[in-house]
Amino acid sequence: RDYRAGYVQSMSVLEHVKKVAASSSSIVLTKTSLMLGLGETDDDIRKTLHDLRNIDVDVVTFGQYLQPSKRHLPVKEYVTPEKYQEWQEEAEAMGFKYVASGPLVRSSYKAGEFFLKNLVKEQHQQQI
Repeated sequence: RDYRAGYVQSMSVLEHVKKVAASSSSIVLTKTSLMLGLGETDDDIRKTLHDLRNIDVDVVTFGQYLQPSKRHLPVKEYVTPEKYQEWQEEAEAMGFKYVASGPLVRSSYKAGEFFLKNLVKEQHQQQI
């Protein structure tokens, strides 16, 4: 991850992709990931989810932040499986097309990739 890509810039890129796709009548699904365990609050996560839905992000994943080296930020909390389940249910209720949530989930989560491939195929067939 590029350290220069903060919250506002990340949201702006996701929103821009949707606008460009809409102007060219293309089907584009947007996806982002939230790494938990860095000291974020439930309100922080909930606000982020609302912001993502407001710009029509389709897919969100939640995973546990793991400190890759001593030079990186330390883990502040190990999130429980029950909490990941709560976030999954809340995100699904907000209308995300796909949610993957768990301590070992990463942005390239394979189940999500399979789902997205089939969703794009279905949307393409509906346009024909």
